[in-house]
Amino acid sequence: MHWSAKKKKYTIKTLIFVNKATLEVIAIAQCKGRTHDFKLYKDEFGKAVAEHIKLMGDSGFQGILEFHKNSETPKKKSKNEPLTDEDKAKNKRIAQERILIENVNASLKIFKILSSKYRNRRKRFALRMSLICGIYNSLRASA
Repeated sequence: MHWSAKKKKYTIKTLIFVNKATLEVIAIAQCKGRTHDFKLYKDEFGKAVAEHIKLMGDSGFQGILEFHKNSETPKKKSKNEPLTDEDKAKNKRIAQERILIENVNASLKIFKILSSKYRNRRKRFALRMSLICGIYNSLRASA
């Protein structure tokens, strides 16, 4: 079931892999909306991503270094240990690099099917997401 008790509605989670150099969508993965981002990554991709590829994730991907050595996530502050100036600088650098990926997410959400209620069959959402990513990639290539 796709019920998310946190959002009080049926949800679908989509994970997008983007090439940072070309800003093209490389791969997508989907699951029930209440699944954690990192669990979705482990289940769908796991160790299949080559080691020379650099992965950057948000703070939801803490612990990805165990699966992929060439990855970066921002460091979270803890209650007892605040961030140092070096950690803050590193988090800022990561955020500046990740903003391009967030812009890709915003470009995909222009297609209202991703940002509003999806009223069709959930089985077809993966197909529609793939088509939208294909349209986005073709528009990026022609521009």
